[in-house]
Amino acid sequence: MKTIAQLLVVLFLASPVLAFSLQHQINMTPEGETLKPKPGLYAGPITIDRNIVFDGGNEVTITNQGEGTVLTITGEGAQVRNVRLTASGRSHDQVDCGVLISTDNVIFEKNVIDNCLFGVHLSQGNNNIVRGNTISSMIDRDATLRGEGVRLWYSTHNLIEDNNIYMVRDMVLTNSPFNKITGNTITYGRMGMELIFSPAVEISENKISYNDHGIVGVYSDSLYIHHNRIQHQNKLRGSAIAVKGSSLSRIEYNEILDCAIALTANAPIFPENILFIEGNTFAYNDVGLFFYGDKGGHIIKSNRFEGNFQDVAVTYFTAALDNVWEGNYWQDYVGFDRNGDGFGDAPHSVFLYSDRIWMDRSMAKFFRGSPTLELIDFVERLAPFSKPIMVYEDPKPRMWKTREDDLK
Repeated sequence: MKTIAQLLVVLFLASPVLAFSLQHQINMTPEGETLKPKPGLYAGPITIDRNIVFDGGNEVTITNQGEGTVLTITGEGAQVRNVRLTASGRSHDQVDCGVLISTDNVIFEKNVIDNCLFGVHLSQGNNNIVRGNTISSMIDRDATLRGEGVRLWYSTHNLIEDNNIYMVRDMVLTNSPFNKITGNTITYGRMGMELIFSPAVEISENKISYNDHGIVGVYSDSLYIHHNRIQHQNKLRGSAIAVKGSSLSRIEYNEILDCAIALTANAPIFPENILFIEGNTFAYNDVGLFFYGDKGGHIIKSNRFEGNFQDVAVTYFTAALDNVWEGNYWQDYVGFDRNGDGFGDAPHSVFLYSDRIWMDRSMAKFFRGSPTLELIDFVERLAPFSKPIMVYEDPKPRMWKTREDDLK
């Protein structure tokens, strides 16, 4: 006859939730060895404090049952793959997340993180690789109340690659320079990614769509944003790319389609605080480029503007006029190429007519395209009462759409 205590032990061992056995297996795994736990549901939290390979074989789930961080990695050089992490806590103050990486040279790949407030949190971790993971937050919450899918804090030289990130709040890099973010798919969040005091970050070949904002760089110099596709971001004041106070950043060969504002840039405070905007496609957006401030100075070359409601909008007329425009394709350019060199014989000059109404009074945007504003615009162009203000001029507009290969 078994005692009640013996029966409880038998039931515990037969349970699919193997409470302390996984941490024990990790503690018993020698440095440099591989641990492949038996398939099952394991209780967290779990800590990996040594250089081992942890492979769940896509059959291991670790759950924290709504408390704290599921997995913490403090062992330099550790590798974690093919594991599902779920049910973290809900504390923003404690940064409850799927995985916390606070060491260097970790590889975290091909894992699934779901129902966790934050996804991957790199805190003072360098030279790590976060690759091929599927990451979502607590999808029952409003986007502003979710956590970041990937969060970097004082972390450098990390590679964030080929992850599928959806239904999170943002991806945020804070004081985290020299990172590379490439090949990720980021959808249905608030911001695709936000960089704060994080210079020299390369952002390439990402697909960002159905967010409120795309890529936002704040006081982050020397950003290199290229070959991304950003689309279907239609929040009224949202931008596919927005740059503020970030010097010498390059924005090249991106495709930005069907967004409220394709690119927002502030006036450079100093002459060297310019952007290099080259080879991008701005198509079917409400506004292609939006400049705010009283001066420009950015270099804008070989871009394609097609089907936008307004190619360029400004808060002050010299904000765009002071930029350097050269060799851009403008769908609404009216001119000829008599010498056949592929460029228009006359400059592409744009003046303010009825556009000035909605640029000066944001509430008037509701009436853009209405018969009333169209009539005002027609009358101003037909018989202006005063000399119209020039917004910008491209002295050498491209006549034909240029293939991306020609722009590289």
